[in-house]
Amino acid sequence: NLVIGLASRPRLTALPFVLDDGPRKGLQMEVDVREIPGPWELGYALDRHVVRSEYTGDNEEGRPTFDTTYTEAGNALHQLKYKQGWKLKHDIARALNTHIMPKLPDIDLIVPIPASTKRPRQPVDEIARALGERAGIRVGSHLIEMKDSSSVAPKLKSLATREEKDAVLKNRFKINVAAPVPRGANILLLDDLFDTGATMSAVCTLLQSHPKVAKIYAAAVTKTG
Repeated sequence: NLVIGLASRPRLTALPFVLDDGPRKGLQMEVDVREIPGPWELGYALDRHVVRSEYTGDNEEGRPTFDTTYTEAGNALHQLKYKQGWKLKHDIARALNTHIMPKLPDIDLIVPIPASTKRPRQPVDEIARALGERAGIRVGSHLIEMKDSSSVAPKLKSLATREEKDAVLKNRFKINVAAPVPRGANILLLDDLFDTGATMSAVCTLLQSHPKVAKIYAAAVTKTG
């Protein structure tokens, strides 16, 4: 494991979070960087998403419940996405900049993967902006866009195989030709949770046709498995 600043610590089931989103000092995240395979040049995630997850029965609504132990990166991402812990985007961005960016060549543009779920604030966009500010790199939040809503059904979570996901994703995205891209740009695709990699692969394949894009790299906060 890569440990920065602190001795090895046990994995966590929860971390404190705050509702404001200004930067905070002092927290160094324990990570275990892992490669993520795909059509890009190089790709990395900070860590697995969870250490273990045990079924504990169904709740009153009949839905399954689990006792989940997250990695530190996984817990920070969970708090940010589902507990309004927006300030944790700075901890995640710091870890990405410390542990993944040095593994890559100079990046000209960070492109967050478009979210499949509509939210007032998109976690991946927030993390991308925080990383861009920290690394001094432009963020192309509008370079890749979703097509009309009829092209996004069914939801990926309802599909069992990678082949089914690839078929749905084939026509899901489009390039915004008005979005600025430096000529010969090295692009970093950024996602929160890397599972099969189907969505990121679809975006990568689409961007490979962009005349100004040189090479494409990938990063994620966490990965399954």
